[in-house]
Amino acid sequence: MARTAKKLERLLRVRTLQLDQVRAAEMQARAKVDQEESLKERIAALAANVAPAAAPTFATALIAAAHYRDRLHQSAQAAERRVAVAQQGLENARAATREAHRDQSAIEKLIAREEAKAALEALRALEALPAGSRKRHDIC
Repeated sequence: MARTAKKLERLLRVRTLQLDQVRAAEMQARAKVDQEESLKERIAALAANVAPAAAPTFATALIAAAHYRDRLHQSAQAAERRVAVAQQGLENARAATREAHRDQSAIEKLIAREEAKAALEALRALEALPAGSRKRHDIC
């Protein structure tokens, strides 16, 4: 019994550590998604601000604006891909968190079952004891 209880306690500590690590990874994945989305929004804002301005060299300004718009469009597409990858990573981290939590819960249930079994065995041992034949009286 004591050996099983020690083993279960050790497993619970390991599963708790694993759960904490997985939760930290999920938080990092969530932060990465937020970072990639903010980068995507900044690129979109930059693309919206690149507009031709009246200048003495209007043709050059138009060519430069077109070039910058094209580059920003490419950056926006890359940012969308990074957001999609980050969101997939977040989903994987959430799944790992659920699995780690399930593992930890299973160990906790095993511990509870082991404790209930030990309590039941202790009760049975008490029932098996011979009954005391002498009567006890308080001081009269």
